[in-house]
Amino acid sequence: MKILLVGEYSRLHNSLKEGLIALGHTVTLVSTGDAFKGYPSDVLLKPRYNSGISKKLKVGLFKLFGLDITSRSLKKQFFQQQEKFKGFDVVQLINESPFGILPKYEKEIISILKNNNSKLFLLSCGTDYISVKYAYEKKFRYSIFTPFFDGKISEKEFFPVLKYLKPEYKKLHDFVFENVDGIIASDLDYDIPLIGNAKYLGLIPNPINTEKLKYHPLPIKEKIIIFHGVNRANYFKKGNDYFEAALELIQKKYPSKVKIISTENIPYSEYIEKYNSAHILLDQVFAYDQGYNALEAMAKGKVVFTGAEKEFLDHYNLKEDEVCLNALPNIEKLVEKLSWLIENPEMIEKIGKNANFFIEKQHNFKKIAESYIEAWQ
Repeated sequence: MKILLVGEYSRLHNSLKEGLIALGHTVTLVSTGDAFKGYPSDVLLKPRYNSGISKKLKVGLFKLFGLDITSRSLKKQFFQQQEKFKGFDVVQLINESPFGILPKYEKEIISILKNNNSKLFLLSCGTDYISVKYAYEKKFRYSIFTPFFDGKISEKEFFPVLKYLKPEYKKLHDFVFENVDGIIASDLDYDIPLIGNAKYLGLIPNPINTEKLKYHPLPIKEKIIIFHGVNRANYFKKGNDYFEAALELIQKKYPSKVKIISTENIPYSEYIEKYNSAHILLDQVFAYDQGYNALEAMAKGKVVFTGAEKEFLDHYNLKEDEVCLNALPNIEKLVEKLSWLIENPEMIEKIGKNANFFIEKQHNFKKIAESYIEAWQ
């Protein structure tokens, strides 16, 4: 098959591409690289006017005329190369808004893709109308909206999420759902809101390239190393404030037993290197299932604090703390779980082994690629 993957989040489409190629398919990936993370892409569209004087000009033009010159620039780059995006058996969008530009421009791009290729599919693996609406209506026990409801994030700061509830994004959502041949979710946080939708094809777990991310058990010599990587734009949304408060208490409680590594807004390649020496990784709080960073760390045998709610345990027939630790929005609980690991270091090795085995079994990039092929057909 000839496949076009449109957009990128957290290296998901890159790993899927590697799995599909390993199965003998031809794959092209077009994306913006996912901001500062800098993921590779066969066709890289470059967001412009996002820093310095040009950003001030962009903001001014948008306020005065509703004109987004970054969106227009990305649309122009796409249309200049549109012949590269025609004649595919399957096109998959990473999101309803795969390039993160104004809905009217996304519609134009998606129309080109729909009209010049055989099948069009949508992947639900990030904020979109359905998942945001579900969380906004408090149907989850907790969600990325929890810090917003708690007043930790202003409406302006939370705009990248709230925008999906605006009329223009609802229209984009309707347009995409009308035109796609099917919708796939990458984990339970996106699966649950989609259950019952006529075009929903089901959950296919995130693909992890287990050939690139080798299992590296780390002996605990002097100190247990804990890694906490922060994406400043998602600080409260990921629950980083809970992690930082817990780490401060852990540092005081076990000064001679732990070493804490903290980073902020670093490219993917550097991020991976930074956490290689860690035994424990703190990923995110407000989730029922693991995100991509958590899964990659689990493949390497790290003990990860992330989403591992009852729904996740039931879905994969797992026990609590078997492959990762459920990170709750509760500082006391986080300290309790971290303390348990520090005082029982043999559990770090055990959970790390289990984590690696789980990724090999449930997230292997070639097996997942096969599942996508079945869904697309």
